[in-house]
This record gives sequence, structure tokens and C-alpha cells, in this order.
Amino acid sequence: MESLNGRRPTVIDVAKRAGVSKSTAARVLSDAPNISDSAREQVLLAAKALGYTRNELAVSMRSGRSGMLGLVLPDIANPFWGEVARGAQDRAADAGVSILIFSSNWSAEKERMHLSTMMQARVDGAIINPVADQLGDLERFGLPCIMIGSSAERFPDSASIGSDIAQGVALGMDYLRSKGHLRPALIVGQRTRLARARFLRAVHEHCIKHDIDPVTLPVEDADYTTEGGALAMRRLLVRHEGGHLCVFAANDLMALGAMGAVRETGLHCPQDVSILGFDGIQAGAFAWPGLTTIEKPARQIGAEAVAQLLKRDVEAAQGSRIYLPCTLTERGSIADLRRKSMRDSVASGERR
Repeated sequence: MESLNGRRPTVIDVAKRAGVSKSTAARVLSDAPNISDSAREQVLLAAKALGYTRNELAVSMRSGRSGMLGLVLPDIANPFWGEVARGAQDRAADAGVSILIFSSNWSAEKERMHLSTMMQARVDGAIINPVADQLGDLERFGLPCIMIGSSAERFPDSASIGSDIAQGVALGMDYLRSKGHLRPALIVGQRTRLARARFLRAVHEHCIKHDIDPVTLPVEDADYTTEGGALAMRRLLVRHEGGHLCVFAANDLMALGAMGAVRETGLHCPQDVSILGFDGIQAGAFAWPGLTTIEKPARQIGAEAVAQLLKRDVEAAQGSRIYLPCTLTERGSIADLRRKSMRDSVASGERR
């Protein structure tokens, strides 16, 4: 690598070494078209020899683009949101774009602070699971934005991407029904959270479809955490009047917490209590028994949100929502009551 007395090499240095004009060197280094192969090769060899790297700040100031996107998540400690971030980061990296990741921790004040930081960083677009009802400067300055998560429904005029919650809940309820669990107890989020309403609405629709009164399903509110799930599970066990108990939790962290509470009381899953989760985080695979869950396409949500921003057609997509389907991941936390009932019937007949 050629020394320039400690200073950073410039486009002019590259042009001189390659024997071309400054404009030609600049066009090659910005990957512009219509450059002869020989000139391109000369410039690239000169840049490598000098150790030249682009001044991205200067480039962004000239182009009006920073080459960065912002991602604001509600809780990066929740593995589901970590997967969303991974999908967004991978897709951004494929496109040569950087992504700034923030966690609001469900705080509207922190969200405002992060949005302000993104504006100062001059990001080219933002992906947000909104906590606040208004996004202030982001809306006022017209920054391209994609909403994700259940909270996106509060912004009907914005483009958004998320899981198909209605389809996922129906998938879970159908699965439980196939195993003989017609009236599962529900562990859902706090009453202030839109995700809770969406989950319960989907359960209600499924019950009506199958001629079941949704009021007969026990419901416990909880934080979307393992601690919240454990507390809700203890309350359900106190209320339970005997027999096999089935629980459908609105996220996997609550489901895992519920499994822990079952063990604490000396009961067993799935022999005494069946538990179904919702999210598909990897921790469910390492629980004992493994957690059966409805898996949301977390990485796909993050990747698709970045892809939509990179298309630069967010304005044309205003008000549109992309619903990505959920899938069932079957492990060992659900008892098959119908098979058990059949075995009991056979055994009873043999005794007679």
C-alpha cells in the first residue's frame, strides 16, 4: 500500500495514479455505467494500491441519502423481536445498507428519543413497531416509514407488514380442537395492548364458527413475559375445577412461564396441563417438554419491511398491509385427549 505521508487518499490521488481524470475516477468509484473496462481496471487497481475508501459522509451529503435505515422495536430482549431485527439486518446487508436498531422498551418517551436520533442521523427510511399514538417529526418531515406488529393498526394510512394473527389463532384453535381441547383457557396481554384485542377477536370468531360460547373460555391478563405467564397460570390453576387443563398463551414467553408454574405445583405437562404458545421463539425447542407453538414469520417480517423501503414505493403503498401467514410447530406440550379417550374406551371394553 502506497504511503501518502499519513493522510487519507482522495479521488484526486486515485485519478493521478490511474492516469485518468478526476471525474472518470469518481464515476468508477461510484460504480457508474458507461466506463471502459480498461479505465475501470486502472482506477480500481489504483484505489487498492492507495488503500482508498469512500468518504460515506461526504457521499451522503451530496446525494441526500445516508445509506442507513432505522429500526425501532418495542423490546429487543424478547427473542421474537430479536429475530425480526435479524431478518431486517440480513436483508439490509444484502443491499449494502446499514441499519440502526433501537429498543423503546414499550416507552413512548424512549420511542420519541429514538425517532429524534434517527432524524439527526438522516436515515433514509424507518421501520417501527409504534408505542405512541403519534410519531411527531417522522410524520411531519415525510420520512419513508413501514409499520410492523399489531400496533400498526393504529396507523391505517401507513404501509405495514405483520403476521396474520387471525389465521394464526385459527390455526392454533383448530389444532387444539383436533386434540380434543374444545375450550382452552387463554393467557393474553394487558388490556391497553392492541395485540390482546386482536388475539381475543380471532378466538371469538373461531368459537362462534364452531358453536361454542366464547364466554365459557377462562381468560387471564398478563405481561408478555415469563413472569407474567407464570402468575397467570397460577391464577388459572386456582380457578380450575379439575380434569385436564388446556392453555393457549398469546406469546411464547408467557407459555414458557406457564410451564414453569405447572412444574412448581407438582403437576406435569402435558399429562395434567397442555400448553400452546404463539411466536415460535427458539427457546421453546429447549423446554421440557418442547413447546408446541404457532410460529410467526419473524425474520420474514424484518426482511420484507426492509425490502419495501428499498423499493422506495412506500407512498404508493400507503394504507396497504401485508399479512404473512403463521405456521404450526408441533412438539410435546399438548396431550391428545381424543387418543387417550379411545384407549380408555378400549380398555373399558376389554374389562367388560
